Amino acid sequence: MASPDCWRGKWALVTGASSGIGWALAEELAAGGAHIVLTARRRQRLTQLGKRLHKMYGVRIEVLAADLDQPDAPDAIFAFTSERGIVVDLLVNNAGVGSYGEFRTNKRPRELAIVQVNCAAVVHLTHLYLPGMVERGSGDILIVASTGAYQGVPYMATYAASKAFDLLFAEALAEEVKRYGVRVCALCPGPTTSEFQDVAGVPKQMAMGMEERADQVARTGLRALAAGEHSVISGFTNWLGVEIQRVTPRRFVTYAAEKLFSPPQ
Repeated sequence: MASPDCWRGKWALVTGASSGIGWALAEELAAGGAHIVLTARRRQRLTQLGKRLHKMYGVRIEVLAADLDQPDAPDAIFAFTSERGIVVDLLVNNAGVGSYGEFRTNKRPRELAIVQVNCAAVVHLTHLYLPGMVERGSGDILIVASTGAYQGVPYMATYAASKAFDLLFAEALAEEVKRYGVRVCALCPGPTTSEFQDVAGVPKQMAMGMEERADQVARTGLRALAAGEHSVISGFTNWLGVEIQRVTPRRFVTYAAEKLFSPPQ
């Protein structure tokens, strides 16, 4: 099986690195010998992680606090790496936000922020770093999507739609750039042990005890990317659920999701 060691001595940029899957991805990459640019909103958490990774694995770490809710944040991140002469061989578009509840009553700025962070920032960062990869004839991009990308999810409508964008964007781009020696993969986790559900306001009982550990998800994504896969679903149960959806009428799938995600009365 392909290993994250293929990035040993190279630079990886991980967005949303201050918790959850992003933190686990940074840990996995550092263990494999990659140098890492950590970026997220919370500088203190990033600094804590950076010191830990440098001490444990001896890799170089750069930290940049940036909020991808802000449209100019990708340009600031690109300027940060360019000014330091850092060649990013692996771009990990992990940062993501969500919301839970009826779309009509959710706050509009929050819904628009989902599109900005989960879609616009992914396109922006990818468009900044991809040309250099193509020019060098090598490079990798991991885009964290979700199993929610395969269906409409009532009460998380904007989030699921944004992740469908990420999945299709990654798969299309993977085919487009493979001839240049660049690999792109969408990682689609299901419920994962992280802060995401709390921040999004998703009731804890909706994970139904099926949460994967973030480190398991991270390993799945990096191995699939290294193996040249265009997308991967993390976890057998999640994979099976998506396969069942493929042979089920879409309206029924959405109906079932509404029953599952309906707010507790």
